[in-house]
Amino acid sequence: MRIEDEIKQPIFKDEHQKAHINLVYTAGWLQLRQAAAFKPFGLTLPQFNILRILRGQHPLPATVALLIDRMLDKTSNASRIVDRLEEKELVTRTVCPANRRAVDIRITKAGLDLLERIEEAGVTQCSGITQLDAAELHQLNTLLDKIRSVE
Repeated sequence: MRIEDEIKQPIFKDEHQKAHINLVYTAGWLQLRQAAAFKPFGLTLPQFNILRILRGQHPLPATVALLIDRMLDKTSNASRIVDRLEEKELVTRTVCPANRRAVDIRITKAGLDLLERIEEAGVTQCSGITQLDAAELHQLNTLLDKIRSVE
């Protein structure tokens, strides 16, 4: 559906305004779809993101600073997310033997198993992006990278 129809605004100031609104609206739309897809697994999108980061580090530990650096949503509170994941026994935290002020965070077997179940269920493929072919995906990625290249 066209952005004009989605937000019931037939006229925009210019194509820049329309593109900006369309991008913001689409990002929110994707987040809502992902949130709904992760709900049956008892996860939020930031929790899923942290589990994937930890799986990428596995078997090496991660620190909160590393998680923050690699998270998709930089506004999320990584420490609180790790707390929730630890309560669910999906991650462990231990004091780093080399630096007692640092905490090592590792994904557990249960966390790895949950990621596998999520991927087997196709949850990560439940977005409108699957409607794009390889050339369109390449073009989209190039354009999104270009948008963020502004300093």
